[in-house]
Amino acid sequence: MRDTLVLNASFEPLSTVTLNRAVVLVLQDKAVVEQAHPGLRVRAASMELPLPRVIRLSRYVRVPFRRRAPWSRRGVLVRDRHKCAYCGRRATTVDHVIPRSRGGGDTWLNTVACCAEDNHRKADRTPEQAGMPLLRMPFEPSPADAMLLSLARADLLALPKWLEQPAA
Repeated sequence: MRDTLVLNASFEPLSTVTLNRAVVLVLQDKAVVEQAHPGLRVRAASMELPLPRVIRLSRYVRVPFRRRAPWSRRGVLVRDRHKCAYCGRRATTVDHVIPRSRGGGDTWLNTVACCAEDNHRKADRTPEQAGMPLLRMPFEPSPADAMLLSLARADLLALPKWLEQPAA
């Protein structure tokens, strides 16, 4: 599970890594711990280290500019927090607002998380035709927002206030 946020030296979110990888980066002096899990520590024979929740790289890493987060089914479910866009229950599938048979594509603005029952009920119709209004409109997350949304809910809420958080 990836549950440690990695920040660039300029405090921009870069990615998430496993706890083991985060500890290795800190031990190699490639990163510093910006925020730790309260009360949890990693201990060895000759050293002790707070368990990192957020680390910052010691040197700036140039990242190629990416304008858009790549679309994926998993990304849509994560963006919508696994909540059905029609009823609010747990979502397990992705629904196309404008069905693919009518020209709708696999895009951030045309797909929403959906429970299997509502996906079947809506079928090959638009939400208006099916009488199923959307509880929230789909949006296209920025690459940084998509990465932050992939963190576990508890980890996302525990992030420092100065770190910009996406709308949930």
